[in-house]
Amino acid sequence: MLWFALILPDLPLQVFTRGVDDAGLLAVIEPQPRATIVAATTAARVRGVELRQGVAGALAVVPELVLRERDPALEAATLAELATWAGRFTSCVSLDPPDAVLLEASASLRLFGGIDGLAQRIADAALPLGLTTTLAAAPTPLAARWLARVRPGTLVRPSNGWAGALDALPIELLADGAPVPPATLELLRGVGVRRIGELARLPRDGLARRDASVVTDTVARARGREPDPRPRFVPAERFASRLVLPASVAHTEPLRFAAGRLFSNLAAWLAARQAGLDCCRLHLEHDCAPATVIEIVTGRPQRDAARFVQLASEHLAALVLPAPVEALRLTADTPVALPAGTPDLFGGKDDAREAALRLLDRLHARLGRDAVRTVLPVADHRPERAWRPAAPGARPAPHPAILAPRPLWLMQPRALGAARALTLLSGPERIESGWWDGDDVRRDYFVARTPEGALWWVFERLDSPGGWYVHGFFG
Repeated sequence: MLWFALILPDLPLQVFTRGVDDAGLLAVIEPQPRATIVAATTAARVRGVELRQGVAGALAVVPELVLRERDPALEAATLAELATWAGRFTSCVSLDPPDAVLLEASASLRLFGGIDGLAQRIADAALPLGLTTTLAAAPTPLAARWLARVRPGTLVRPSNGWAGALDALPIELLADGAPVPPATLELLRGVGVRRIGELARLPRDGLARRDASVVTDTVARARGREPDPRPRFVPAERFASRLVLPASVAHTEPLRFAAGRLFSNLAAWLAARQAGLDCCRLHLEHDCAPATVIEIVTGRPQRDAARFVQLASEHLAALVLPAPVEALRLTADTPVALPAGTPDLFGGKDDAREAALRLLDRLHARLGRDAVRTVLPVADHRPERAWRPAAPGARPAPHPAILAPRPLWLMQPRALGAARALTLLSGPERIESGWWDGDDVRRDYFVARTPEGALWWVFERLDSPGGWYVHGFFG
């Protein structure tokens, strides 16, 4: 087996900073039992903000410091979001709270180019989520977690003697992902043990008498000598992801960047299911007003994050915010099967259609769905009534075939002084219809050539007051 461990360092801070490019002077506080700083941005630390510092002291050093209260529920949701995203690499994903996700990926190595290729793919794919991760791999989940914690980037392959990579790790890691109490760690330090490899020199019976057998069990699990089963993470059937902004946003421009984080996660959720969506909803949450809901509709099911972001940007550009935005939430359901296609060396045959659909989606997002229409034929011999507006993609109803030529460019009938200057090339085609709806017409149509060589579609009106009219032009 081969386990990858992904750790989210400073998770209490990342849940607030991932939606912006620069979080500025921001700190996260733990309100109980005394309000203290538990995480801070680099900019805040440079200005003198320290961890475990009191709020009053931090504000005395940096008066403009922005404070956010720690949100354990949001941290758990972000960890589950990362686990959902990891399903694109393997179906064997496990949560390892409070800040780690484990992937058993031995079956995926050949698909992603071996252990080095898979590690690089995971690191690259995590960037659009806006989450900073540390990664390591080892034959056991606990060993991978420890290495990701103190030696990120370490890739230990399953081979004889691999467990020796754990010998130099500090014993403080025994309490990371295992129920080793602080008193036991203090006992080990008291007898001079500083590294995990030094535990082998201690008698097992002596550890058991001091209620420290949990240390032996933990090391055995980390080295693969004892089983360490992990429950498999099951993604939610419906997609829902929420991103809290570090400060209120009164303009839509910064929201595009934050929305991109959510759509990257949506694309990963769909990829793990080999599915696509044609509709999702972006909720803009306000403090003192109902949420603004943007419905994003595509021409056909797909899972391209860039396309979703582009459509969301079109909606946001035309939106007037009723109040500052505190958070964004993306929801979606009813995914449909959408297997990945094989790319074509010279471009797919559907490239032109895909480009047209992208343009149509952008027009819908920018102008509204009712502003973009197509024209369909209607079974009516009267030219001005032989069409109707319809939504793009609608199919025309069957109608009788008309064998006589029709011009592409129709216009409102325009009276002609006389037809003597025209050369009639074909006709007449008599159209006599409409008595049932009060718009009765009686006309003889001809294809005519003008002295300049243009082809016109003209008719002679047979009922009063008569006369000749031009109704269209041929290309």
